[in-house]
Amino acid sequence: ETKVFQIRQYSAYCVAEVVMNASATDAGNKAFPILAGYIFGKNKTKQTMEMTAPVIQKSESIKMDMTAPVMQVAGEGGYVVQFVMPKKYMLATLPEPNDSRVKLREVPAKKVAVIKYSGTWSQKNYDKHLQLLKTALQEEGIVTRGEPIYSRYNPPFTPWFMRTNEIWFEIQ
Repeated sequence: ETKVFQIRQYSAYCVAEVVMNASATDAGNKAFPILAGYIFGKNKTKQTMEMTAPVIQKSESIKMDMTAPVMQVAGEGGYVVQFVMPKKYMLATLPEPNDSRVKLREVPAKKVAVIKYSGTWSQKNYDKHLQLLKTALQEEGIVTRGEPIYSRYNPPFTPWFMRTNEIWFEIQ
């Protein structure tokens, strides 16, 4: 029997993030050029960094990790969009952003349950897979914490049927 999800352990990693008060679709579209600008040299040292995957998006109407160095809360309906920074960087070695909307943060190590799927970035596709993941986790008695995290691995020009998408839930 193939499981709907897999369990992964992630080490701590750094992100550049932007909070957008917009719909889920608009948040990603509006945040992308801001974050891309940062990694392509719009920072105090004009340093360029390679693009990494995934691009992460999550609801910001929930409480963020209180241990994180940067705490920023959007209004209801806002989203945090994050670029994962290359592994060679620590928070202290990332260049300072020129754009004050870009915040740098270290995400603590965590264990997540993950469902992987392909297809469009539509709300319908997301909701379908989120429900599959929630049901499978409930059946296994796995307790989640926080909101689901949406992870996209491909640029927008990738044909929809070749895209890799994931939904992560942090677990105890």
